[in-house]
Amino acid sequence: MQESQLNPDVLNVEPSALRKFDHEISADPKIVKLTLGEPDFNVPEHVKEAAIQAIKDDRSHYPYYWGIQELRDAASKYYGEKFGYHYSANQILCTVGATEGLAATFKTLFQPGDGVIIPSPAYPVYKAMAGVNHLKPIMINTKENGCILTASQIQQAIDDNADLKIKGLVLTDPSNPTGAVYSEQELADLVPVLKANHIWVISDEIYGELTYGVNHYTLSKWLPDQTIIINGLSKSHAMTGWRIGFVFGPTGIMDQIAKAHQFMVTTPTSIVQYASVEALTHGQHDAEGMRKIYEQRLAYLTTELDAIGVSYVKPKGAFYIFATIPAKCHQDSYAFARKLATDYHVGVIPGEPFGDSHAIRISYASSNDNLKAFVAALKAYLATFETVAG
Repeated sequence: MQESQLNPDVLNVEPSALRKFDHEISADPKIVKLTLGEPDFNVPEHVKEAAIQAIKDDRSHYPYYWGIQELRDAASKYYGEKFGYHYSANQILCTVGATEGLAATFKTLFQPGDGVIIPSPAYPVYKAMAGVNHLKPIMINTKENGCILTASQIQQAIDDNADLKIKGLVLTDPSNPTGAVYSEQELADLVPVLKANHIWVISDEIYGELTYGVNHYTLSKWLPDQTIIINGLSKSHAMTGWRIGFVFGPTGIMDQIAKAHQFMVTTPTSIVQYASVEALTHGQHDAEGMRKIYEQRLAYLTTELDAIGVSYVKPKGAFYIFATIPAKCHQDSYAFARKLATDYHVGVIPGEPFGDSHAIRISYASSNDNLKAFVAALKAYLATFETVAG
């Protein structure tokens, strides 16, 4: 069979540029990577023990496709206490990571041809999912506003696309790649325009437990009937490889999202679900130790970047810094990141996949030694441009 005979929806979507670049530079045995959003912490011991016990108890049969009752009950209580979510177990779907939850939600909410607003810089998977579902992604550059979307920008996008039915908005809070966090007022300010235009909001809150000096708020507080929340345990409990996520939303809509999910994956792994009950029941403070360490790393990196003269979006959450490549370098993000990797053995992610070809994303979900190696490499590389200029 020729490739041209395959589904064009798949052929026209590029593989993850983040994963591709990370794989490319990983061939270097000396590479120090500050690339992927991978916590450098282990899964809490009590969660691992719960998984072992679930295996011993033969919890190996098909769970209910929404997720086991104990896990949905635990998620209802946990996120209600953490962030003020108001969802019963019957409004919560357990998914194979947040990404599968996003995929099922995109598939359910929108029809081909609908417009979806995506504030930029943005995690690339949103635009890819829009493409697979024949949607029109409307990218809004938010850098002038500190990477916070405003109501006037939403209205402008609606006015500029009068011939398009804009049906959705993807809000990532805290943000990947910038670490921007919406205040309570900034979220409330979006509500009137979203209500007036009947726009569904997919609120990706996977980094909600990792904020620094500010609280995490959820748009569902003001817009419960138009908000679908995506969350999970990958970042809060360092369970990236366990692949457990949650979708929260209004009852009738959740019934439909659950159908899309069922025919994609059936259900998350049974053992992981039982271990996740333990994470949510007895791991309410598991993220706190990690959060404190991330905050220390953030302080170190921002101090060093300030001293070097590299500008960046001031992060208030997640574990990334989105830094602007100095103009004197005259390089796009791929050229700059490749040079750091090949000549200095330090890996960061180019900003272009996120929507900014003049930036790099630095993950500080890495050791202090790795962060110091990055700073040394960055100083050495930028010094070469000063030598050339002189």
